[in-house]
Amino acid sequence: MDGRLVTDPEFPVVQGRHRIELDGAPLGKPLRMYLMLNKPRGLVTTAADEHGRDTVYRCLDDSGLPWLSPVGRLDKASEGLLLFCNDPEWAAVITDPDRGPAKTYHVQVDVVPDAALMERLTHSAVFDGEPLTAKSVTLLRAGARNAWLEIVLEEGRNRQIRRLLAAHDIGVLRLIRVAIGSLVLGELEKGRYRQLRPQEISMLVATNTQC
Repeated sequence: MDGRLVTDPEFPVVQGRHRIELDGAPLGKPLRMYLMLNKPRGLVTTAADEHGRDTVYRCLDDSGLPWLSPVGRLDKASEGLLLFCNDPEWAAVITDPDRGPAKTYHVQVDVVPDAALMERLTHSAVFDGEPLTAKSVTLLRAGARNAWLEIVLEEGRNRQIRRLLAAHDIGVLRLIRVAIGSLVLGELEKGRYRQLRPQEISMLVATNTQC
C-alpha cells in the first residue's frame, strides 16, 4: 500500500487516498452482486449458528459466489423473499427504518377475523411495552378455522408481525414475505436464488430516496 508492504488484514484504508496494489497491479473495485432468495422455512438468517442449525447459506453452497451478506432478516419459521449483496451502502438504504421500502407478507393465522378484528389490526397495538403497527392489513381468503392476511409493514422490527398479532391473541401458522417495495417474489422456487436485474437494483434505491 502506497509503496509499503502491509500484512495486517485490519489495517485501516481510506478509499480515494490510499493506493493498493497486489503483485504490482492495482486492485480494481470489487464486483458488486445482488441476489434474491426464496428462503425456506427452518433456516436461520446468519452465516454461522452457535446451536448448529442450518442457515440460509445452505441455499448458496457450491455456487461460486463472492461473499454476500443478508439484507435484513427473516426468522427461522418465516419464508419468502430475502435479499443478499456485497454492497453495504446499498444494503444500508434498503434497511433504513425511516426510508426503507415497505415489506409485504402473506400470513396464515389461526382465526377467521371478523370486521371488528380487522379494524383493530389496522391500529397500533402494544406488546411487551412496545407499540407496533402495520401500514395495512387485508383479508385475502378465509376457511373454516383459519385465514390468510396480507400485511404491509413500513418498518422492520424483530418479529414484528408475530408480536403484533399476538397482541390481539392471534397465532401465526405460516408467514411468507412476498415483496420488498415493488420487487416481488413471483415464481422463484423455494430454496432457489437469482441475481437482481440492474433496473431492480436501482428501483429499490430510487424508491427509498424519494420517501
